[in-house]
Amino acid sequence: MPEGLKLDIPRLEDGAAMWRIARDSRTLDLNSSYSYLLWCRDFADTSVVARDAGGDPVGFVSGYLRPRSPRTLVVWQVAVDEAQRGRGLAAAMLDGLSSRVAATLGIDGIETTITPDNTASNRLFSRYAERHSAPLEREVLFEAGVFPDEGHDSEVLYRIGPAPSLVALGQAAGGRP
Repeated sequence: MPEGLKLDIPRLEDGAAMWRIARDSRTLDLNSSYSYLLWCRDFADTSVVARDAGGDPVGFVSGYLRPRSPRTLVVWQVAVDEAQRGRGLAAAMLDGLSSRVAATLGIDGIETTITPDNTASNRLFSRYAERHSAPLEREVLFEAGVFPDEGHDSEVLYRIGPAPSLVALGQAAGGRP
């Protein structure tokens, strides 16, 4: 974890900062401000914020358990405030979140989608799989043509797991079998 920062569970009042960080990333699809508030209320247990020394959010990972595969954490968005980039914060948040969710809810892998041109995210999730000695499968989930808005690239599904470290955490903490 980068010095001076700590991981925390998102609170409702973090929604506005999460929306701003996502907006300012200039790479994420920006959801409505309402959705970030809702995320903090309904999906806080499967999401994380990084806080600076003053307690303000400087990064977040939003996620949820996949309804048809509840041992899978779907990572929706990863965003880091521009001033905090290059310090390994995205990897620290992803590791911290997946470890916490494995220990409490019993996940054994993660999924996310990434556009082919998003080099930083491709690297983040590939390195995550390496760190956790987990298999990584990639396949196009949504072709560009299925999106109603023009100019949206295809979304490639990254399926990582089972990850031995996540399985062990879930078993040690009595997470779901």
